[in-house]
Amino acid sequence: MAADSSKRAARLAQRIGAFTRRHGGSAEAQIAYVGQVGFRISLVGADGTWGDQMAPTKEIAEEAVRACPDVTLKESFDGEMAEHMRTGPYEWSRMAGSQLGGPANR
Repeated sequence: MAADSSKRAARLAQRIGAFTRRHGGSAEAQIAYVGQVGFRISLVGADGTWGDQMAPTKEIAEEAVRACPDVTLKESFDGEMAEHMRTGPYEWSRMAGSQLGGPANR
C-alpha cells in the first residue's frame, strides 16, 4: 500500500478508535461499497450507538479496521449486528417523517 494510503488508513483508524472509546470500548464494523464515493464502514458501539466512516478504497477501509483491536469486522450487516443498535427519538422521527410526511418532510 502506498504511503499516502497508509496515512489515510491511520487517520481513519484514529477516528474509529475514538468512536469505540466513546461508545463502550468495543464495536462491530461492516464495510460496504457505496458507489463512486467509496466504502462505508458502519459501526455499532458496545453501548448501541451507531455511526459510520467513509474510505476511498476497500483496502484503506480494511486496513483502518484491522488497526483497531477492539473492533470486530463482520461480513454483513446482519440481524445480530442490527440488534445491538440503539435508536432514539431523533432517528424514529426521521424514519417516520420520511415515510409518513412528518417533520423530515417539512
